[in-house]
Amino acid sequence: MGNCQVLTVGKDRKLQKQFVRLAWDIYRDDPNWVPPLMMALEEGVNFRANPFYDHNVCENFLAVRDGKPVGRICALVNYGHIERFHEQRGFFGFFECYDDQEAASMLFDAAAKFLVSKGMTDVRGPANPSLNQEVGLLVDGFTTPPTFMMTYNLPYYEKLIKGWGFEKCQDLLAFDGHVEMIATVDPKLAFVIKEIKRRFNVVVRPFNPRKFNEEVNLFLDIYNRSLVGTWGFVPMSPREVAHQAKGLKHLLIPELTTIIEVDGKPIGAGLGLLDFNPLIKKINGRLFPFGFLTLLLGKRKLKRVRMMSTNVIPEFQKWGFGLLALERMLPDALKMGITQAEFSWVLESNQLSRGSLERAGLERSKTYRLYDRSLQSS
Repeated sequence: MGNCQVLTVGKDRKLQKQFVRLAWDIYRDDPNWVPPLMMALEEGVNFRANPFYDHNVCENFLAVRDGKPVGRICALVNYGHIERFHEQRGFFGFFECYDDQEAASMLFDAAAKFLVSKGMTDVRGPANPSLNQEVGLLVDGFTTPPTFMMTYNLPYYEKLIKGWGFEKCQDLLAFDGHVEMIATVDPKLAFVIKEIKRRFNVVVRPFNPRKFNEEVNLFLDIYNRSLVGTWGFVPMSPREVAHQAKGLKHLLIPELTTIIEVDGKPIGAGLGLLDFNPLIKKINGRLFPFGFLTLLLGKRKLKRVRMMSTNVIPEFQKWGFGLLALERMLPDALKMGITQAEFSWVLESNQLSRGSLERAGLERSKTYRLYDRSLQSS
């Protein structure tokens, strides 16, 4: 092996391009890899404007061996996490590397040095760039492609990460099944749905397409409020919410959405996203000039959905309102010809959601892992 060095990418356009393109080289022969949307990747690492970086900072590094890029990493300081959890924990994300432990370790060293310079004492990852976007390293379930907005990597990545001293922190699970299986909830869950309808003045409806901007913002507001007690969660800022809403606007299908109202007030929301990855693969991650049209025109032909989120504000969480969101979407999903559903991601520590999905007969299809390490010995 030749000489390896790590370069700080900064604003160097050539290095930025190499940073972005590296994944296309690493996964060239992998049939299950789906390229990222290039624009989303550039936003994620702050090569393009992104409101996440209004208050947060990152530094990107590229490992080069004999003039050829062999690895990359983004070191992140999420001040929202620091304020919320009262810990000086930095993050790493957007990690890609050939099977080259020296290059991987040098990248982690560079990321650690940056994080320590910002006062961090620990590091967690991968988060691309936060738990509100793509998160976790795939450690089980390599035989099928990922669904939309879920990560993918080669099996040796775990060896590279553990080789630098990282240890498992938390697993995130994906459950897979035929859509009709969701209808066969066990009697206990059916009873919960019946009781909610009996006890509450509840209305369950899809998003209103004529008020789409308002509805997407309403969903994201419920998302922010409902997850306050969730492990690792940091609410999105108003500008982040607006940015996410703009990105989701053309991808959402009303039939796969739910707003739950009690006494006329929104208290919960459900969101299913079509699995756009087959179309993203077709356009090779490029939205322009014509990729965007491919997504818009092809979305109604997709037969797989990612059940991304069923969120209920804290004061109603103990009742099981999330089940109502699924019950409302199911007939519409079947009408659309959707056959497969993935529920992702579910925290391994979330016994309620895990148990409900397992009782409905869905199988765990993929496991994603987050890792922690102290920086005080690096």
